[in-house]
Amino acid sequence: MEFLVSKADYLRYLKRSLLLVLVCVIVLVCTDQDYYSLLGVSKEASSREIRQAFKKLALKLHPDKNQNDPNAHENFLKINRAYEVLKDEDLRKKYDKYGEKGLEDQQQGGRYESWHFYRYDFGIYDDDPEIITLDRGEFDAAVNSGELWFVNFYSPRCSHCHDLAPTWREFAKEMDGVIRIGAVNCGDNRMLCRIKGINSYPSLYVFKTGMQPVKYYGDRSKESLKNFAMQYVTSTVTELWAGNFVNAIETSFASGVGWLITFCAERGDCLSYQTRLKLAGMLEGLVNVGWMDCGTQGELCENLDISSSTTAYFPPGATINNKEKGGVLFLSSLDAREIYQEVMQHLPDFEIISAESLEDRLAHHRWLLFFHFGESENSNVQEFKKLKFLLKDEHIQVGKFDCLSSPTICNKLYVRQPCLAVFKGKGTGDYEIHHGKKILYDIVAFAKESVNSHVITLGPQNFPDKEKEPWLVDFFAPWCPPCRALLPELRKASKHLYGQLKFGTLDCTVHEGLCNMHNIRAYPTTVVFNQSDIHEYEGHHSAEQILEFIEDLRNPSVVSLTPETFVELVQRRKREEIWMVDFYAPWCGPCQALMPEWKKMARMLIGLINVGSVDCQKYYSFCHQESVRGYPEIRLFPQKSNTAHQYYSYNGWHRDSYSLRGWALGYLPQVSVDLTPQSFTEKVLNGKEHWVIDFYAPWCGPCQNFAPEFEILARTIKGKVKAGKVDCQMYSQTCQTADIRAYPTVKFYPYQGAKKNILGEYIDSRDAKGIADLLNEKLEAIQNKGKRKKSRSK
Repeated sequence: MEFLVSKADYLRYLKRSLLLVLVCVIVLVCTDQDYYSLLGVSKEASSREIRQAFKKLALKLHPDKNQNDPNAHENFLKINRAYEVLKDEDLRKKYDKYGEKGLEDQQQGGRYESWHFYRYDFGIYDDDPEIITLDRGEFDAAVNSGELWFVNFYSPRCSHCHDLAPTWREFAKEMDGVIRIGAVNCGDNRMLCRIKGINSYPSLYVFKTGMQPVKYYGDRSKESLKNFAMQYVTSTVTELWAGNFVNAIETSFASGVGWLITFCAERGDCLSYQTRLKLAGMLEGLVNVGWMDCGTQGELCENLDISSSTTAYFPPGATINNKEKGGVLFLSSLDAREIYQEVMQHLPDFEIISAESLEDRLAHHRWLLFFHFGESENSNVQEFKKLKFLLKDEHIQVGKFDCLSSPTICNKLYVRQPCLAVFKGKGTGDYEIHHGKKILYDIVAFAKESVNSHVITLGPQNFPDKEKEPWLVDFFAPWCPPCRALLPELRKASKHLYGQLKFGTLDCTVHEGLCNMHNIRAYPTTVVFNQSDIHEYEGHHSAEQILEFIEDLRNPSVVSLTPETFVELVQRRKREEIWMVDFYAPWCGPCQALMPEWKKMARMLIGLINVGSVDCQKYYSFCHQESVRGYPEIRLFPQKSNTAHQYYSYNGWHRDSYSLRGWALGYLPQVSVDLTPQSFTEKVLNGKEHWVIDFYAPWCGPCQNFAPEFEILARTIKGKVKAGKVDCQMYSQTCQTADIRAYPTVKFYPYQGAKKNILGEYIDSRDAKGIADLLNEKLEAIQNKGKRKKSRSK
C-alpha cells in the first residue's frame, strides 16, 4: 500500500525527526561527560571504590589492548580524566558543584600509563580486606583513634614496594585484631606524605596516640615485622598462682573486667606465649589475660577440675569449684582469632537508655548513643564493645536507644534510621550525628573530635534565622564523600572560633525544604550568615583555609569595586599606588575557583599592592566599556606614568595565589641596588652601612622566582639595611672571590667599625619575612655588642 504525503507534512515530519536526533545527541554527549557514569560508580562512591572501578575499566579499555580501535586513545582519556578529578577531594567538590565549567583551569587526565602499570602497579592493596587504605582525609582520624597502627607508605612505581606487598599481606592477616595495618599510596596522596616527611619507599611507621611515630628499619620478613610491632603492644599477660588467682577473680566484679586464663598442664596443647600476648592486645581494656602453670600449681588446677591444658574465660564475679563451673566459658580452640570472637560474644552489650531517663542523663554526662529501631544493628558489631575503653579518657559513656520505644524523641532529633550520635553533656539540644564509616577507628575519632568541638546538628527548630550572632552552616548530604571529609575540618575550625562564630550542619536529605529555601544546589555548600549578610565558602576542605576565609570576612583583603569606586580608587590612584583587579562573573566556574586564591594573594600583598574585584554580571555595561571580553580577566595597574589608563593583563597558565603574587611583584619599582665590582667594593666592603646582597644569574629559574621576594625584603628593611644585587654572569670574578657556589645566594655584610670580609655571612633562607627577622636579630646583637664595649671603656 502506498501513502502520499504533502510537501508541508513531509517538512514538518523532517523537522521533528531532526529535533529528536538532536535531543538524542545532546543526551548522549552529556551522559558521556558525566564522570560518575563513565566510571560506573555512584556519587557516594569512596576513593577505594573509584580506584577499583577505574582499574577494571583501564584494563579493558587501554589503547595497548585495543590497538585496532582508532578511538581507543580518546576513550581512555575520558575515563582517565574522570578518575583524576574524582580521586581528588577538592576537584570532586568543584565538579559536583559546577560540572566541567568548574574545572576549566585544571588539566588532569591528559597523560596515562601503560597497561602493565594498571595491571601490576596500580592500587596494590585495594583488594585486601585486612589492610586499610588510608587517604588524606581519614589518616589523622585513624592514627589518633587510640589504637595501634602500623602503616606502609608506598609508591606504585617502587619495585621494593611490590617486593614487600606479599609479606605485608601475610603480616596483616596474622596481626588482624591486634594492630591496625594500613597503607598510604603516596602517588595519590603526595601532600600527606610530604607533610609526614616521607622521602623514600616503602617507609613503615608505627603510630599510637600519645607517642611519636616510630620508623621501622629492620629487614622485611614477616617475623621481623611482627617482633617489631609487638614491642608496642602495651598489654601484658599475668602469671597466676594460688595466692593471686582467687584475688584476681574476686576483684573482677568490682572492676567490671573479667579474666581469660590459659591453664598449661602436661596433657594437651597449651596456648603459646605469642598467642597469649596477641590475645592481650586484642582484648586490651576489655578482658585481663593470664596463664597458670599446672605443673607448679597442681593442687589449684586439681581443685578447678583441670587435668589437661585448656583456656577459660571468667566473667566479672564468676565463681568456680571442683564440681560446678558457674558462668565460666571453657574454650577448646588454639587460634587467637577464634578465641577472641567467642569471648567478645560473651561480653555484655551497651546499656539501654530509657525514654524517661534520656534527657536527664544526657544533661549530666557526655554520651555516644547508638540509635536503633527494634533490632539493634550497629552495636551488634562485636568490635564496637571496645568503644567504652577507647573513650574512657574523654569521659564519654556509651549506650543505645530504641527509637521504637519513643518515636517522638527520635523524630525530634531527626533520627530516621539506625545511626549513632554524640551528646556533649548539655541535653538533647547539643549533639552531632555521625556520618562517617561504621568502623571502630572512625567512630572513635568522631566521638573524640565532636565532644571537644562546637559543631551542632541543625534542624528547623534551631536553624539561625536573622540572629545577632554569626553562624557558619554546612549544608551537606551524608552520601557525599567530600561532605564527610569536610566535617572533621569544621570541628577543628570551631575550636579556634569559639565565642566568635557558631558552627552547625544541616542534612539536606532530611531537611530538603530548608535547603531549597536557601537555594542549595550542590554538596557541601558552606555559608556564613551574619545577620542580613550571606557569604559562601569556596575554598579547600581544610581548617586552615576556613579560618583564613573567616579572617578575610572580618578584615577584607579584596576591595569590591563599583564603576564609581573603580574610577576613584584605580583610575585616579596616587602616583605611587599599584592596583590588581579581577573582573569576574559569579556564574563562571574558573572565577569561582580563582576567588579563594585571589583573597589569599591579596593578604600576601597587603602594604605593597591594592587588590580589588569587579562583578561583571552586576556591572555588565561598565565591564564592556573597559573591554573585558572573558572571565576572569586579571589586570594590573602599575604606578602612574604618562599613560593614565595603562594596565597589564595576566596571561599565565597557573592562577594560584603564589603564581599571581610572583607576577604582581615583578611590577614593583626596584628598591634594591644593582652593583658592579667597583660599587660592591666601595659601598659594601668599604662602606659604613649594613648590606644584604643577592648573588644571582639571569638564566637561573630559582633566581627569577626569588627576585620579587628580595624586593619585598628590600622594602621591609629599608632604613636599617641596604639591599643590593650582583649579576654573577656579568661579574663572575666578584662572585668567585665571594665564594658563591650556587644561585641565588644571599649574604649579609654588617658594618662593625672596620672593612668587611668579602665572604660575608651566609643566610640560608629564601623567604623575605624569615630573612628580615634574622637580620633584625643580627642587628640587635651588634647593637648590644657596641653597648658592652662602651660600658667597658667608661
